[in-house]
Amino acid sequence: MSTATLATQPDVAVSTRLYRAIWRWHFYAGLYVIPFLLVLACTGLIMVYGNSIETFLGAKHYVAPGGERASYEAQSQAAVAAIPGGALKLMVVSKEADRATVFIVNGNGKDNVVAVDPHGAKALDTIVKDDTWFYWADNIHGTLLLGDVGDRLIEVAAGLGIVLILTGLYMWWPRNGRSLGKVLFPNLSAPGRSFWKEIHVSLGFYISIVLFFFLLSGLSWTGIWGTKIMQAWSTFPAAKWDNVPLSDKTHASMNHGAMKEVPWALEQTPKPMSGSQAGSAGLQMGSVNLDTVAAYARANGFTEQFRINAPQDDGGVYTISADSMDADTKNPFGDRTVHIDRYTGKILADVRFADYGLAGKAMAVGIALHQANLGWWNTALNVLFCLSVITMALSGVVMWWKRRPTGRLGAPLYPKNYRAPVAIIVIALAVSALFPLTGIAIVVFAIIDCLVPKRFKEAGLQPAGA
Repeated sequence: MSTATLATQPDVAVSTRLYRAIWRWHFYAGLYVIPFLLVLACTGLIMVYGNSIETFLGAKHYVAPGGERASYEAQSQAAVAAIPGGALKLMVVSKEADRATVFIVNGNGKDNVVAVDPHGAKALDTIVKDDTWFYWADNIHGTLLLGDVGDRLIEVAAGLGIVLILTGLYMWWPRNGRSLGKVLFPNLSAPGRSFWKEIHVSLGFYISIVLFFFLLSGLSWTGIWGTKIMQAWSTFPAAKWDNVPLSDKTHASMNHGAMKEVPWALEQTPKPMSGSQAGSAGLQMGSVNLDTVAAYARANGFTEQFRINAPQDDGGVYTISADSMDADTKNPFGDRTVHIDRYTGKILADVRFADYGLAGKAMAVGIALHQANLGWWNTALNVLFCLSVITMALSGVVMWWKRRPTGRLGAPLYPKNYRAPVAIIVIALAVSALFPLTGIAIVVFAIIDCLVPKRFKEAGLQPAGA
């Protein structure tokens, strides 16, 4: 419908003031958010591949399930020997008997993944961790390969994505005689732009709740809202560990590059430190090494895949961990992290899901769902969701392209003599208060919108055919 046609009808017939204002802000939010949604959905599909067909640390390597096996210490020596100047950081012990033991070894300034056949302790394969499909996609997914700048851009996009959902749901709501059933079930026989609108509107409604969850759980990892606000307020208090000396390093030091491997609730919590007589009874089997620590883990509740972080300095600890975020288990309520003094074998800390605060518990479940780590059903739903996001985003672009006047941006027009409705101001203030970076973006968009001359943004003031 041309602007000239719109101008011949009462504003009420064209649209309400509120609807047109929300449509314009939906357009502005989409203008920024859609490229990010496409990148996030595409890298999300790669990450699903990386943690289902492969693993977080590369391809799955299979070995004979039976036979005599070398000690974990011998296997770790084989892994370290495979990397010039190597130093052991992490060992991943699979639940399956036919899988190789996986190590992360630092060498040549990089973290390397080494798969070791326990029969004879020989390295099967090595790969730079940054070269795995999952790590590559995860790095783009979190930072766009731009470090902190990329993180901030994505944080703004996630916040504006919530604006996109709120404004989209308002526009979706049945009105002007259209029934709820017609909105819920798209008319796939509609011609031209109407077909794409049917797809966009119905699909947007169906995925809105899931998209909101994904945006919110993703925001919890971001540098400002996630790290400085939510995580800082919700981190596990190390004070719960009675009389245990604390390191100046936090649990985040056990992450490897951009990959998040430490439960969200623990990242900012200081690690305990070895070298005192603190702690409770733990290893009762002589020296403390990978074999005795692994034996303790198996005897004390670690029945599925688990990982052991090796001490990195004189005060470092052995850390046993298993959580659904790392795909060690499919049970997010079974998170567990145990720190062991490298000299005495005493247990310095034993943190479980029940010890997390409310936000930490929500994130333990949310991130596992976000990464499709809870089983085949989670993988299937995440693939369907990513494809739906891509379809919804592209249908929005097609709708805009078909509607836009030649040579113009084609932002939806306000009615004549427009004044900002209270509802718009309330939504803007609420989102800005909750998400500071998004608030800055909203202010920038508002200033730009105010500076646009009325003849370019109000219906009835543009020349015919514009």
